[in-house]
Amino acid sequence: MGRKPKVSYEDKLKACNNYLNGIVSARQSAESLGVNERRVMEWIKKYRENGPESLMPKLKNNSYTKEYKIKAVEDYLSGGRSKEEICNKYQIPSTSTLFKWIAKYNDLKELKDYIPKPEVYTKMARRKTTQKEREEIVKYCIENNNDYKNTAAVYDVSYSQVYSWVQKYLKNGNEALTDKRGKRKEESELTEVEKLQRQNKILQARIKELEMEAVLLKKVEEIEGGDLLKSKKRSEVSGNQRIA
Repeated sequence: MGRKPKVSYEDKLKACNNYLNGIVSARQSAESLGVNERRVMEWIKKYRENGPESLMPKLKNNSYTKEYKIKAVEDYLSGGRSKEEICNKYQIPSTSTLFKWIAKYNDLKELKDYIPKPEVYTKMARRKTTQKEREEIVKYCIENNNDYKNTAAVYDVSYSQVYSWVQKYLKNGNEALTDKRGKRKEESELTEVEKLQRQNKILQARIKELEMEAVLLKKVEEIEGGDLLKSKKRSEVSGNQRIA
């Protein structure tokens, strides 16, 4: 399947104005831009609901507070609008995202603030932390439902660091958080062979860390997708039980 052509903001705006002014139909605009007619109608709905700014490309993910999510869900459950209309009104990227919020709301699960922090996954800087800081970071993370992303942002460290410290702590307690690097030989005390061996270990450790970051990113995507699938299944089971 080929990739969808990228349509500029100007072309989207022109298509909407042409349609609303009765100059060109949505189908004609879709054909000229090489996209599906339904896609053009989505632009028109966004334009009508939130103005031309809603057609502009997003530079980053939206942030959604708990209150904002509840407002969108309750607006939908009131029965006045479709999922697509609610998504347009509240600038929600997809109906699947709204579906996930609705499922949690119906299951009486807490809808939490969503503040995207992608930088914590790829953060390269490694600031030096003390034993006490690492213990505090681990405690904070565990007390906040293992929210590695938010913990990393709060303490200005990387996602992989927080994840690693928490896992070490869970296995071996505070002792596992001790930084043993200071007990090694000074650089001046090393032989040439030992220096090369140390450099090699550092490189291998960095490669492992990068690999772990990639795995963690993949895990986050899988977990988020899995939560949606579970919510959908629960809703289907609940619906079948009501019918029965």
